[in-house]
Parts: sequence; C-alpha cells; structure tokens
Amino acid sequence: MAEMEGPRSGDEDRLSIKSGGKTPKEKLGMLKKTLRESLRRVGEKSPLSPTSKGSKVRRKSDMGAPNGDPGHPQAPPSPSPSAGSPMASPLKSIGGFLKKKEEDGTDCSSPTTQKPLSHSRTRSDPTFGDSFLKRGASIRRSLGLSKKDKEKTLVPVEEKKEEEPEPVWEEIEESYALPEIPLTPLSVMQINKLIDMEVLEEAHLNLLSLRQEFQQERQQCGEDDSPVDLVKKEKDLNLLYGDLRDKVKALVRDSNSLPSRNKGLLVHVARIIQEEEKREGDPGGVAGPGGWRDIWREAVGEGVRAKLASVHLDGREQNTSWLAVHLGILGKAIVEDLEVVKRDLRWSYPPSFNVFSTYVRSYHTAVGQHLKKLDQQATELRDLYALLDWIINRYKSEKIMGSPSLLPEMECESAAPCLEDGFLEQLKEKYCRRAQEDMRSSLDKIIEIEDEEIWRVRKTPEMDEDFLNSQFPMDIWTKVKGNAVNSRTVDAHLEVKVVSSCLEELKHFPKRFESAFRRLCSAADVPPPLWTEYQITYINSFTVLKQHMEGYRDSCPAQVDQFSKEVNCLLVRLGQGLEDQYKDTVKPYLRRMMTRKWLTNDDDFQQLYSRTEKLSQQCALMRPPFVQTFVSRLHYHMVKEYFGQLMKNNYSCKNRKHEKAAGKIREQCDELTQLFTDMKSTHEWLHPLGDDLSDIIGQKNKRDIKNHLRPLVEHFPDISKKHLSAVLYFRGLVRGRERQLILQRLAEAKRNLGAGRVQGDDRVLFADMQVTVNTDCLSDLPFSCLTFILPDN
Repeated sequence: MAEMEGPRSGDEDRLSIKSGGKTPKEKLGMLKKTLRESLRRVGEKSPLSPTSKGSKVRRKSDMGAPNGDPGHPQAPPSPSPSAGSPMASPLKSIGGFLKKKEEDGTDCSSPTTQKPLSHSRTRSDPTFGDSFLKRGASIRRSLGLSKKDKEKTLVPVEEKKEEEPEPVWEEIEESYALPEIPLTPLSVMQINKLIDMEVLEEAHLNLLSLRQEFQQERQQCGEDDSPVDLVKKEKDLNLLYGDLRDKVKALVRDSNSLPSRNKGLLVHVARIIQEEEKREGDPGGVAGPGGWRDIWREAVGEGVRAKLASVHLDGREQNTSWLAVHLGILGKAIVEDLEVVKRDLRWSYPPSFNVFSTYVRSYHTAVGQHLKKLDQQATELRDLYALLDWIINRYKSEKIMGSPSLLPEMECESAAPCLEDGFLEQLKEKYCRRAQEDMRSSLDKIIEIEDEEIWRVRKTPEMDEDFLNSQFPMDIWTKVKGNAVNSRTVDAHLEVKVVSSCLEELKHFPKRFESAFRRLCSAADVPPPLWTEYQITYINSFTVLKQHMEGYRDSCPAQVDQFSKEVNCLLVRLGQGLEDQYKDTVKPYLRRMMTRKWLTNDDDFQQLYSRTEKLSQQCALMRPPFVQTFVSRLHYHMVKEYFGQLMKNNYSCKNRKHEKAAGKIREQCDELTQLFTDMKSTHEWLHPLGDDLSDIIGQKNKRDIKNHLRPLVEHFPDISKKHLSAVLYFRGLVRGRERQLILQRLAEAKRNLGAGRVQGDDRVLFADMQVTVNTDCLSDLPFSCLTFILPDN
C-alpha cells in the first residue's frame, strides 16, 4: 500500500492541530477535548445509535419509555463540531497513532474480535460498539492521557440479563440521512486501514470525500488534461473501492454464519450500497462488474454455496446410505440458516433488499448446483432414489422449505429448487436404467443360488401348501414391487417406467433359467425321479411368477404380454418333458393292449395303471391351472393310444371271446377314467368311449350291433367306416352281409346327426387314430359282390 499512499503520506498523515502559540499542556488539553467530541459525534451518527434517525431496533421496554430507561441514565449529548472544524474525522487526527500502534504493539482490537452487538442495548449505550471505546482508550494511552481522564470516558452499563425482555426487531427505514462527509479525506493508507478494521461508515465517508476531491480536481484540469497526480488518485480510488467491495462481500458472505457479530456492520453495508446506487455513473466510483446490489446478491449466493459445501458428506465406503444421510443433514442446515435470516439478518437491511426472498432464491440456485454434483457421484439405485425423493418430495415439504418455522414469509416464495433444464428427466432415466441393471443382477444371482443350494447338491425341493415350490418367484416379485412402490412415491409416471424396465429385463429370464437348469443339472448328474420333481417345481414357480406379474397388466400391458408369452412357452417345454417321460414309460404296455396276451393276462395293464397312478401323485404336487391342462393332454393321449390298438387289426376275437374282451375293456376304462377324474382332467367327453365300444363288441347277436351305433356317433362324430371296420374286426365280424349293413347304418347315423351337430364342436379323437389297412382282400368287399361267388348262385 506504499504506492497507494502517494504524495498524501506526508502532511495529511500528521495531526491537523494548529498550536497558535500555545504551551504543550494547552495543546494536549485541546487534543483530549477534540478527540472526545469526535468519538461521541461518530457514535451519534451511527445507524445503530438509539438517537440515530435510521435505527428502529429497540426493546419492548424502550417503546414504553421514549426518553430511555430511567434505570440506565443516558449520557448528556456532546456538541457537534462545526463544518469547518479540522477535527471533522476522529481517525483523521490519529494517523500517527495507526502507525505507532503497529510499532509498540498497542492493543487496538478489530471488530472481528469484539463481542457481538447485543440485541438488548440500553439507550444510554452509544451503540458505536466496544470497538471504538477500546480504540479510544488505546489512543489516550498513546497520547499519554491520565487515568482520571480515562475514567471520564463513556462506558456501556452492565446489563442484567435476567431482567431484560426479549427484543422486538423492526425493519430499518428505507430513507436515511447521510452523515457529514469530511472536507479533507484521510490518506489512502488510513482509508484502507479503516476498511480492514471494518470501520465501514467512516471509511466510506472518507472514500466519498476522496471521490469528491478527485471530481473537483478533474473539473479544474479538464477532461482532456490528466496529470500524473490525478491518474494516480483515480487508481487509488479504484483500489480502495475494490477493497471496500471485497470487504462488503466477505461480511455478507459470512453474515449467515455469524449473525450477531455482523448485524451492526450489515447496517453500514446496506447504507453503503444505497448511497453508491445513488451515485452510480459518477466518476471515480467503479466497484467492479455489476452494480452494488448485484455484488450483494452474489455475496449472498457465495455464502449459501459455502454453507451447503460445509455439510458433512460420508464416503460410499464408510456408509452405504451416505447420500440419504447427507441429504437429511442438508435439509436441516437449510432450514436453520433460513431461520437465522428470518429472525436476525433481515432486520439489518431496508425493505427494498428483500433479504429473505434473496436468500431463498440463492438456496434454490445453490441446491440445484449441489444436486448436480451429487448426481455425478450417485450410481446405486438407493442413492438415485434418495436424490429423486429429496428433490420432488422432501425439499418442498414441511421438513425443509415448507417448514412452519419459515412461515409466513415462505407463503409468497417458490418452494422448488432451481434445476437445469432436463436434469430431472435425465435423473429419472438414469434411475430406470439402474433399476433394470439391478433386476438383471438379481436374476443372475437367483440362478447362482439355485445351482449352489439345489442342483449341485441334489437337494429335494421344498413344499409350500402341498405343492413343490421354490422361493425365487417371491424374491423377484418383492424386487419389482419394491421398485414400483418407491418410484410411485416420487412420480406415478416414473412407476410405470420403472415397472416397464423391470419387465423388459424379466422377459428374458425364462429362457436363461431353462438353459442354465438343463445344463447344470446334466453336469450334476441329477437322477430321473429328482429331475421330474425339479420340473414340477419350476412349472409351479413360473406359474406363480406369471400370476404376480399380471397385477401390472393395466399399467404395462405390452410388457406383461411379452413376459407371459415367454413363461407359457417355458411351461409348455417343461410340461412336454414330463409328458414325454410318461409316454416313454407307458408305451411298451400300451402296445400290448387288445392282444391275445392282454385278453388272458392283466400284468401289462397293471403296469400301465401303476405308471399312471404315479403320474397322478406327481400331478398332485403341481399347481393349477397348469395341472388341468397337463393332465387333460395325458388323458387324451391314454385314450387315443389305448383304443388305437383296436385300429391295428392285430387280433380278432373268436369263439365268443368278444364278450370277455368287452367286459375287460369296460372294466379297464372305468379304472383309467376314475384315475384321470381324480387328477381333475377337463376331458370328460372321453369318458363314454369305453362303454360305447364295449356295447358294440360285446353284443351276442351281430344283428343287434346296428342298434348301438347312434350313441357312438353322437359322442364321437368323427368316427369313420374304417374305424368301425377295425372295431368289427376285433369283435370277430370280419366279413359278411351283416357287417356291410352295420357300416351302412353308420353312414345313415352320421348323415342324420350331421345337421344337428353343434357349430364349433371341434372335439377330435378318431381322426387322430391311424387305421392299419387290413390285408384280407375279401373283408371289405360289398355283400352284393360276394353273392355272385356263392355256390347257390
């Protein structure tokens, strides 16, 4: 700052006291008197002084006693010096003291170390603060004043805290009276020192005086003529205004953290801003980019950002819920800070500053910037949910911006954070992608668990409500349900997107599971009986999972359809495996039905029945509705293959054995029918076939067969002449006129019943039975042809 002092560091730094030929003792007395009057005049000019016109901060007790508290007598007023007094500024006369203080280490406390201004000062308190009182004492010591003189100095009256009522704060008036600007400013170094010491009012008045001096000298020199001294003075003004700007920003920035300390200084800050706005555009008053009000708002924003940055933030390694914890502390810090603004800070500014609104808007902006930084660190689903929930729900709730402690001021303010365009949508998309990735990881983990805990160790599946069951459908449903519920609390539209993402990933799960199941079970050499139980278990499990996902059909119909289609295909494949296993087991026994051995031995049928009965026991462990479809298909297969042996023309009953065969068919069909009925087969229409064919085969008189064709045609309209021919062959009616009459009656019955057949009745049985061509060339000749070769003709 040596350069800043310039040529003013000589005469202007000396005490401006004219001796007039007086003795040193008289000089000292005049100095003491002048100093005391200057100190009192500065206190009276302060906006915080009880007698100051701009101050409206007072206690309830003061409101009832206009003349002050009688218990605290007010010091008598001091006469103000004349406008032309050389002692217009108390610190103008102590330029030498400032330098001497640095040399001898005299204690001259800065306001930064003072006790914060009390809210309950008495009217006798000069309210200029302990700073000037202590500084005055230091000045007197440096000038050699006596202790007796020191005792005459005004000191604040000690307060009785237990008797002081709560202060009532009122807004500072918009208008104010600018204190008298010194005719002769302090030196640049002295003004700079005042700014550093935060004696802002005195520093600003001297800065205005220096500015006036610059303007006058500029007018005298002319705009085109700029001597070196004038250029230097303009540079000094810019530097001093820059220092003042930085000090104002620092005070405002830290004011929400230390409100008590800065309250008095903020009053000066507000008046400086108001005064500089009036003088905006005048020469010598450049404060940097933007106006003074913008500088103030920027400082408020810096303080708010610093507040948010100071909130504790754990690392992900330290706490898995690091972001949720941080956001909880952050919301609490915001509320506490705005409570301080509402309770204390706003009373240090005139109404035009809109202090509370400015802080709220600054928090909205700073929170938006802070959330963007947090978004870059958030990768887990729980963290992204905590971020979305805090933005959409908690920030505007009673926990933060809607807090009752901030009312009624917040009623006129927006409660939403200021976010960048598209930020919220990007965050939601990121949440959906993370939900889908988590779903994929969870499904992979399910396959790993099934392999480690079930397949590899060949563990028997668990039972649930008398059904074989696995736990993974409930795990998957819980996962999807949890994501849906959480996202619903944030946004209903987000819930749909999250469920869609989960189902999109889930539709690939059936094929992946089946592939791993077949591969790993084969590697583990799972025995066939256990393999069957596993198949039934996963038929049940995917049936349950599909039923759970049906609950989202209204919101995500396309995704549910795709998933259901994949599950149905898997169920068919698993069921087909069980069907093939059963068919392979009973195939050798079915091939020996309707043979000579079958007629005389029941062993093959007993094996057939035993295998079917075991199937029934397995189906009892299978959940509906799949079990009905599965059993019905096997029921159809059993009936088709059992009576399909008749169509092979392997055996023809002779010597009235057809009656025994008919009884055996009826008895065995009843047993199989009962077995499949117990398994809840839905193909009841197959039940009459055994009785219908037994009636035809068991007729003693072949002429009576024609009378028993109608029930067979009604129950099974797809029977053809070749199927009936095979049945007649098994009965022993290989050829002859009666056989042809029976076939003609069948054709008539089909024609008669064709017109009355129910439309859409697509039940097919005989059409699926292949008839073996009879090698007997005469068996199918018409009776009219045979008459020509008979001996009688």
